Amino acid sequence: MKKILIVMVSMLFITACSTELDQVPPNQVDADNISDYEPVLVAAYSYHYDAIHTMPVLGDFRSDDCLFDETPYTDFADFSGNSITSSMNADFFKPFYSSLYQSILSANDVIINSTDATQVGEAQFVRALAYFKLVQVFGDVTVNLLGAPTVEEIAAADLTRQPKNEVYTNIIIPDLQAAKSALGASSAANAGGRATSNAAQGLLGKVYATMGNYAAAATELGAVINGAAAAGIALVPDYSMIFGSDNNWNSEILFATAQSSSAVIPGATRTEIIGNWYAGKNTKADDGAPLSADLIAAFAASAGDLRTALTLNGETASVKYDSGSYTDMNWIELRLTDVIMLYAEALNETTNSGGGESASILALLDPIRTRAGLGSLSGTASTQAEVRQAILDERRLEFACEGLRWFDLVRFDAASPGILDAEMGKTINSSYHVFPVPVTEVTSFDEIIQNEGY
Repeated sequence: MKKILIVMVSMLFITACSTELDQVPPNQVDADNISDYEPVLVAAYSYHYDAIHTMPVLGDFRSDDCLFDETPYTDFADFSGNSITSSMNADFFKPFYSSLYQSILSANDVIINSTDATQVGEAQFVRALAYFKLVQVFGDVTVNLLGAPTVEEIAAADLTRQPKNEVYTNIIIPDLQAAKSALGASSAANAGGRATSNAAQGLLGKVYATMGNYAAAATELGAVINGAAAAGIALVPDYSMIFGSDNNWNSEILFATAQSSSAVIPGATRTEIIGNWYAGKNTKADDGAPLSADLIAAFAASAGDLRTALTLNGETASVKYDSGSYTDMNWIELRLTDVIMLYAEALNETTNSGGGESASILALLDPIRTRAGLGSLSGTASTQAEVRQAILDERRLEFACEGLRWFDLVRFDAASPGILDAEMGKTINSSYHVFPVPVTEVTSFDEIIQNEGY
């Protein structure tokens, strides 16, 4: 992992492109002169490092868990065209969009040109992760040229946003299937922060669940759970052992994007959000209280939950991101707990329409609940709808301040329309389930049309 961090800064400049959707990877021009694609692969990983600062904002501050109290950031939760303000575009959407497309450009170069099967598999995982994030956030997205384009093809490249289902079907799923086959099974710790078959299969399961293909999701997620022990993947015994720089490569993590305080990237502000905003140390959260009363009440209702003290600092802030080490704390992209809960969710949607499997499905959450100092949920919910709500509620407590809440609400709402509005306490037009495409892209390219409502 040190190698990734050492070359991160230099590779960001080597592969940087002048605009977010520059269809010509600069390293593509010199591809014939490159014999070692490891630095290019490292760059593909590293661009995610400069994208992670946006995920907490999109996943939590858009949801009912966290809030902004400073204008114009209050517009973020208004669910109107106001959330496209220049400040939010510059702070959130543009850097997120730009860094992920830069990651894709570097990954494309490795996939096209490298003869190392492991390098290609890793690049396919990284590219799939980038497109998955883009699709979750923006819906339809532009697809960079995936082959080895000629000059004429580059000049004629179509920047039109492609339907998200086609991006899933034509890129994300094939990439993850290929990565799953090409890479070895290993824990994140033993893999040194690199992609593994477990990470690819777990992410594939999450992709299928997001698409609403719960049968396929159950197959992939179940396989990860069954193979976890052999790969050295297991829940850590104490919830506090998941977070903090001392626990970066714990056994629960399938994949994480590395952070390092020694890798200073000009213009990057991601650590400000991860380390300070959740802790109430930024003025965008009023009086140091970024957590919503609703989230605090949810923890209060979970009596005896050990996760409460390890998530909340009284009634003001989160303590998951220790102020002394957050800049060296990796951003967790996928952990085993997520896979287990997604598996329970998938089984509930595919096998529990009559409620007969409710107890066995909820029992899957027992190890997670036991670690939190809580009893089993078996017997507390009997219908499919009740189990669905129980899983959603458990995800909220387990993953609070980890950037997942909004995307969970959108996914659950697709399975059972109305859940998102009920949880948010307001009626939200489905147009606002996705976010505005950066204004700079819409104004620079005629083919790129803004999302409805913005």
